[in-house]
Parts: sequence; C-alpha cells; structure tokens
Amino acid sequence: MPEGDTVWQAARRLHDALAGKVLTRSDFRVPRYALVDLTGRAVLDVTPRGKHLLTHVEGGLTVHSHLRMDGSWKIFAPGQRWSGGPAHQIRVILGTVDRTAVGYRLPVLDILRTADDQRAVGHLGPDLLGPDWDTGQALANLSADPARPLGEALLDQRNLAGVGNVYKSEICFLLGVTPWLPVGELPPDRAAHLPALAKKLLEANRDRPARRTTGLRGHDLFVYGRAPRPCLRCGTPVRVADQGDGSGERPTYWCPACQSGPVPRRLSRRGDRPSGRPPPAAPHPSPWS
Repeated sequence: MPEGDTVWQAARRLHDALAGKVLTRSDFRVPRYALVDLTGRAVLDVTPRGKHLLTHVEGGLTVHSHLRMDGSWKIFAPGQRWSGGPAHQIRVILGTVDRTAVGYRLPVLDILRTADDQRAVGHLGPDLLGPDWDTGQALANLSADPARPLGEALLDQRNLAGVGNVYKSEICFLLGVTPWLPVGELPPDRAAHLPALAKKLLEANRDRPARRTTGLRGHDLFVYGRAPRPCLRCGTPVRVADQGDGSGERPTYWCPACQSGPVPRRLSRRGDRPSGRPPPAAPHPSPWS
C-alpha cells in the first residue's frame, strides 16, 4: 500500500519521465477538469510531500494527486501496452514525445495554482523524506495529545507526513509497545527515539522495490501481515485487530509478548486461531528489552 517511501518512488519515476519536457498529450478524465488542456506546457518537476504528489507545470500550475489505497501512476514508452488496469479506471494521461504517464484509480486529482500548493499540503506535519523534516516538531506534534493511541497519532499526517499502516505496526513493534498505548505513556527514551526511527525506516526503503524493516533474510516485516504466524523475535503468534485513525478502521498487527500496553478485546478473525505449532523464532534482540 502507498506510504511515504512508495510515493517518493512514484515521484522520482514521474520526474524522470516528464520533467524538463513539453507535454504533447493532456487528458483529464474527471468531470471537473475534462476541458483542461496542458499540451504545449513543460513539466518543471514532480515533488512528493508526505503521501501527496505535486506535478509542477509551466505557467504556474500544479497537478495534485494522492494515491490513497489503490491509486497508481504508470509510465509507458511509445508503443508499449498499458497495463495499470482497465481504461475506465484511468483518471489522467500526461504524455511527452517519449513517455506517457497514466494515473489509475486516483481518488484525489486537482489542478491548482502553484502559488496555492499549500491548500493541498499545508496541513501536513514535517515530511519524513522531505527537506522540511524537523525531529523536534514531529515529536512535539505527536505529544500534543498524550491520551491519543500511538498508532492513531502516527497515522495522522498532521503530526508527521509519510507513515502509513505498515510502518505504524512496525514502528510500534520496534518500540516494544502496542499501537493502543497512549502517546503520553510511551517511555521518554522511546518517545525521543521515535521520529528518528520512523525516518530511518522510510529512508532505508525509498530506493528498494520491496519494503523491509527486519534485516532478516527471508523476512521483510516483523509483524504486519503475519497473523497468526509466530513472532520473529519470540515465537508467540502475532495478533491483528482493527484500529481507527479518524478516516476508517485499519488492520493493526502486534506481538502480545514483545509489546507492552493495552490491546483491544476483539481480535480480527485472521488473528484468532494460530495454525499449528510455531517454528523456532529467528534470533533478533530487542533494543528496548
């Protein structure tokens, strides 16, 4: 699913394909912008901001998009068959003489004056992969509501921009606390380390095709998507439950032995019944044990 590292990669692909070139095709397939034509304008750059993409076009215009859960941008060479989905899922086509960028299933697509970019991204906190990153500000934002569950606070892009549901679960595991622990109850040493840990994980994965947080051969993630398989650290079956973030319920994974703190009473069915005897856990010491 798209998180800050995925969006950073999408921005780089779009920038490499379009930046410095004149658009020879412009096709917006959303009613609001059906008559907009950007042909003849040069693409200046494509900039990621948290989970948002800003494509700056000559003449002071910005094409703003957000991938959310299912959106994607695909790049095609002349004559190459398009493969991002059926034609009715295409929301925008931006083409040059040698590349075509096709936006599929984009839930957010706007055209703004570049001077008004802040209307789209001004609410975001410090960007984990951006030049505006500020560790102190990110920590202050997270700490502003001490009663809020840590998982929800991490997903709130107003606190820090770029963490999604996968990183939420992995960060909480690495901190040794459950995503339902109130932010104010996070031990001070772990709270101080949290922004740097989040930044380290996203930076380590922004150039990788597959996201990894473990450093273990054959295992990409510690807990996300692993219920009811054994924890890689202790062998206890990983559990999963839904957690709200203000926009909907998200499957949230944790190890009940390695992570301390409150947990929900109701588990998702995927995590109710561990299957079989867990194999031996891969050795991996906790920095917080």
